[in-house]
Amino acid sequence: MMIISSGPRRLLIAVVSMAAALVPFYSAHAEMSAWADNEGGRMRLMALAPDAGGKIRAALQIELKPGWITYWKEPGGNGIPPQITIPAGSGVTLDAIAYPVPKHFFNGTVEDIAYDTPVTLPLSLTAAGKGPVTIDAAAFIGICRDICIPFQANFQLKLGPAIQSHPQEEAILQAADAKLPKPSSQDFDVTAHAMSPDRKTLSLTLALPGGGAGEGKTAPDIIVTGPSGHAFTKQIGGKRDGATFKVDVAIGKLPENYDISGKRWGVLVIDGERAMETTLAFQ
Repeated sequence: MMIISSGPRRLLIAVVSMAAALVPFYSAHAEMSAWADNEGGRMRLMALAPDAGGKIRAALQIELKPGWITYWKEPGGNGIPPQITIPAGSGVTLDAIAYPVPKHFFNGTVEDIAYDTPVTLPLSLTAAGKGPVTIDAAAFIGICRDICIPFQANFQLKLGPAIQSHPQEEAILQAADAKLPKPSSQDFDVTAHAMSPDRKTLSLTLALPGGGAGEGKTAPDIIVTGPSGHAFTKQIGGKRDGATFKVDVAIGKLPENYDISGKRWGVLVIDGERAMETTLAFQ
């Protein structure tokens, strides 16, 4: 086991090739696995039976112990984003992972985009064929307090027929969906965006919803996700005028020879109790 320095927070790394062989399968002949436990929390996998088109609603449920956090899809300068893998050829594919609205933490020089309370990540899966479905999935997340500990577990679910009702799983999935950021709308959107020629700042014009906390005074929280592994949050000269907010977001170091032309970045905007996520297309 090695300890590798990662900025102001130490990252405790296990030798993955050895650890993977020691991690047991948390299996169930149902729609919910047993909990996998770790020093900082626990997690489990759940899923509903495929619909007529083979689509499966599933989720990774994470419960943290007090004082611990786990990370959003782009954690900032530190941390490990969630990873879920399903073996190729297993008959089940992972189409997408959805992420509830995270919190933006600042502790001295440390900036984290993460969760500090229980969180459920909705998963979209597809099953091939019409026979019985078994999901074999490996989940890998980072949980942190004073150190960051990689948390890995293997799960297996054997799904029952769709005619059965599973109210507990359905309620958990419904609650998780309610915590996702909404898509852009007429009253909450990025109405204009432009990258500076030197690629140092991204100018944004936002339409913000009425009734936001501190409307007319407080800047929304903006998280721009660029290339994989990059999140930009530093605002420069923001001005809110009613429902319109104009701001520049500082763009940190991009990958060498990165060509933004034709790329699509993400942006999450949190304004009071509302959150919106959309994409920015660059010509």
